[in-house]
Amino acid sequence: MRIEKATEADVDAISGLLGEVEAYYGGPADPADPGQIRAALFGPQPVATVLIAREGDEVLGFASYSFLWPAAGADTSIFLKELFVREDHRRGGVAGQLMEAVQQAGQVAGCSRLEWTADADNPAALNFYTALGVEPRKDKPFYRLPLAD
Repeated sequence: MRIEKATEADVDAISGLLGEVEAYYGGPADPADPGQIRAALFGPQPVATVLIAREGDEVLGFASYSFLWPAAGADTSIFLKELFVREDHRRGGVAGQLMEAVQQAGQVAGCSRLEWTADADNPAALNFYTALGVEPRKDKPFYRLPLAD
């Protein structure tokens, strides 16, 4: 297995993966809009980076992250927005290797910490993060304000 930074040639693969993420959370399995992906990841002001796990030509899963500032003082943090492994490749070490790759990206960028959220009703994810030895923070509530319909 190899993990590599997504390129514009991966837009269709990312589109399909995002449809699988939606289906995992109970939504429609429709692929995401390739134009939105292209603009968000490869446009003039990229807002995220995607790492793709592959075995040969087969896409196993992905992680997406962004950098946040400030973290502590003037430090920078890396924020894991999504970690997803296709169902037939779960429990094979793919998620762990993707997490390691995100950590490494943060270290290379000089970040002081890696942060993420998890859905309270996703026991598989919660168990995975607990197995990493990371406990959830109870002092940081999460808020969301929709900006568009």
